[in-house]
Amino acid sequence: MMRMMTRVLSSPSSHVSSLTYSPRRVIRASRDQLHAQTVKSHHLPSGSSSTSLCSCGRKHFLEAASPTMPFLPIYSPNASRSEDVSETFHPQRPDWYKELFAWFLSTGMRSYEAEIADYKRKLFEKLAGKAETVLEIGVGTGPNLKYFASNENVCVFGMDPNHKMEKYASESAREAGMKPENFRFIQGVGEAIPLDDDSMDAVVATLVLCSVSDVSQTLNEIKRVLKPGGIFLFIEHVAAKDGSFFRHVQNVLDPVQQVVADGCHLTRNTDLYISAAGFDGGTEINNTAIYSFPWIIRPHVYGAAYK
Repeated sequence: MMRMMTRVLSSPSSHVSSLTYSPRRVIRASRDQLHAQTVKSHHLPSGSSSTSLCSCGRKHFLEAASPTMPFLPIYSPNASRSEDVSETFHPQRPDWYKELFAWFLSTGMRSYEAEIADYKRKLFEKLAGKAETVLEIGVGTGPNLKYFASNENVCVFGMDPNHKMEKYASESAREAGMKPENFRFIQGVGEAIPLDDDSMDAVVATLVLCSVSDVSQTLNEIKRVLKPGGIFLFIEHVAAKDGSFFRHVQNVLDPVQQVVADGCHLTRNTDLYISAAGFDGGTEINNTAIYSFPWIIRPHVYGAAYK
């Protein structure tokens, strides 16, 4: 029986009407340069009005100079900047690899998603009525979007370094019944989230922290973009117990896993990273095993952390 922590988040604060890319705690040279380009090309002029585009009532401003952009969702849509930042942190793969990996996630994870559905359902209940702006790191093909569909007031920003995921994630949003304006795919990485400080009610990561290049930096970025009282939900596979046969096999196979699974590590103690991240509102971490996964990826942790 899954034990979950009950906590009521504070009411969402007033909407963010004019947010810009905010670089901090990352490689300063690359991000500051990119930020300067963004401000020059995409800064909203003083006095410009903001327009409500999400049914959640959050007000995002239009890109005045680009009528083809439907809206500017708390980040710069500068494609070259997003790609440059992603390349700084994420292993570089050819397009055929990115497409193949996206296809595999869309077709090869169904048994896993079926087994873990109850865990996710109870975990995502923590957001009901409390979160209107949500960032999902490593949105992939969008298997979690169906858990948001019942909330007409939620706006989800799905971030992934692999741009090939966008068509799958967008289709998942449509199949889940989400309004088009309530889901936005953005290309980016967890170590350099292209969103403002204190801009998100919730951040979600499922099977993501195993593959980021810097777990601590990603968790710092998550805390940065969360509003005070905001919630971070996670489900991650982790390293087996030290000294166990499973851990020995993980150690042997870890280099291969990183190549075939887009940077995924088998031997990360992600739960220890989350515990040490310093979420002021508290952290709850639960352990379980998922049997539809290969046995070397069976140990899982799940839970919530509060800013």
